[in-house]
Amino acid sequence: MKTPDYTDRLSAANAAKKAQLERARAIAEDPERLRRLKARSEIIAARDARAAERDKARREAKEREAAELAASQAAEAAAREAARKAEEEARAARLAEQARKDATAAAEREAILAARRAGRKAKKRGR
Repeated sequence: MKTPDYTDRLSAANAAKKAQLERARAIAEDPERLRRLKARSEIIAARDARAAERDKARREAKEREAAELAASQAAEAAAREAARKAEEEARAARLAEQARKDATAAAEREAILAARRAGRKAKKRGR
């Protein structure tokens, strides 16, 4: 048997490269492989569409929750404001009532004092 020289090895390497290229070309042009790639890309597109739909639903839910929270906070603030106004009105009414009572008591005291003064004056005149 003859030992392969440089040209034999070179031609064998070229033949191996050609065979490998032919196998790669056959695999790349295989209709079954193309069908699988197309199916895979459709699956990926469907998965991405579902993920986008979930994200959209999640965003809408967050927006809805934020709107509900804002509405409830606005309602609470309005209720607190109404309670504060009612308390102020009640306080003003109590102060007005107290002022009226104080004025009445002062008028009564003044009347009593005026009656005493009149009595003292009458006493002085009667001497």
